Amino acid sequence: MRVKNTIIDKTLTYASATWTLTKRDRKQLNVFERKVYRRILGPVYDNEKENWRILTNKEIYASVKNTYYNRDNKVQ
Repeated sequence: MRVKNTIIDKTLTYASATWTLTKRDRKQLNVFERKVYRRILGPVYDNEKENWRILTNKEIYASVKNTYYNRDNKVQ
């Protein structure tokens, strides 16, 4: 997560103060961000179906929210 926050976010938002973001641009940035999170978090094993699957958007947001909460509040 630190790589994503320090390198990828900085690169993507370089000079963003001069951008005019449309709804489509925001959507594309969100899609890219979820792809990066899926890559970082990896697939999960589904015991019920006995196979690997990718995380849903809700699972990604919950995982990322927990990571930031743990980092900020130093709860391990």
